[in-house]
Amino acid sequence: MTTGASTPTYPARPRRSRLRTFLPLGVAAWLVLEIWLLTLVAGAASGFAVFLLLVAGFVLGSVVIKRAGRRAFQNLNEALQRGGAPSSSSGSGGNGLMMLGGLLLMIPGLISDAVGLLLLIPPVQKAVGRYAERTFDRKLRAAVPGTLGDAFQQARIHHPDGKVVQGEVIRDTQDGPQDSPQGPRPPLTR
Repeated sequence: MTTGASTPTYPARPRRSRLRTFLPLGVAAWLVLEIWLLTLVAGAASGFAVFLLLVAGFVLGSVVIKRAGRRAFQNLNEALQRGGAPSSSSGSGGNGLMMLGGLLLMIPGLISDAVGLLLLIPPVQKAVGRYAERTFDRKLRAAVPGTLGDAFQQARIHHPDGKVVQGEVIRDTQDGPQDSPQGPRPPLTR
């Protein structure tokens, strides 16, 4: 049933970001390159040498992750005993990058092992950490301020599921049974 109002037109679908477009292609290329390098090394040395290399990477990665996690937990414990937040000056800033390096070492492949080993070097950790912090700050400053309710309102406007009528429920309790405790109720808005 129509009310005579014109049907709203919605804008065209927004463009996909470059990351969403090229990430699957990049992951596929990375996997093919990892397998190709492993076959080259297996052809030059032996399959057993590649197996030992992969096992050593897994063991080293697990040791690095365990050590970084233990250090992060100790820093958190010390901060809680002091009654404050963990400070990045106490060396806890590199724990996340150390864990990422350990994870990359655990993933089978030579490229991931090389990147994981690079992330274990302290100057590289500092450079990557500064770059990530600057990028995060820039993205945060560029974000439009608002509330979570605004985000839901925008999502509803761009992708409607039907007609929404804002309103308030008023119950007439003089005629009906007293099922629930009565008290002031907030209006049903956003």
